[in-house]
Amino acid sequence: MVYDGRCGVCTRAARWLERRDRRGRIELHPAQRPGVLERFGLSDAAADAAAWVFERGTGRSFRGAAAVNRALDEVCVFPVLLSLYRVPGVRWAQDRAYGWVAEHRSRLRGITPWCTVHPEDCAAREARA
Repeated sequence: MVYDGRCGVCTRAARWLERRDRRGRIELHPAQRPGVLERFGLSDAAADAAAWVFERGTGRSFRGAAAVNRALDEVCVFPVLLSLYRVPGVRWAQDRAYGWVAEHRSRLRGITPWCTVHPEDCAAREARA
């Protein structure tokens, strides 16, 4: 999962997933870490707009609410969230909710953002922008 390392809410969500991933199936990558965008073929704008999940083996990618559902399916006992996301109306509602959170994430409470702990990595990306 590629997430915004400048965002406390995003960092908190990534750590939450990490703690629950008992099978070690989710790799968490702050978008600001050097080489992450290139590895996954993401632009700065795409990484800034949403979280991303890339499936190993299939090459499928998920962004925003779909990415969150895909990641949650990896840590849940019954992986049905991505299937529920595809139900008419559910996708629309989740996409709107995700969009609101993404737009307001700088104002929401989280934990210390990854970039605050690793400023040298984030500075390299900020210098490119």
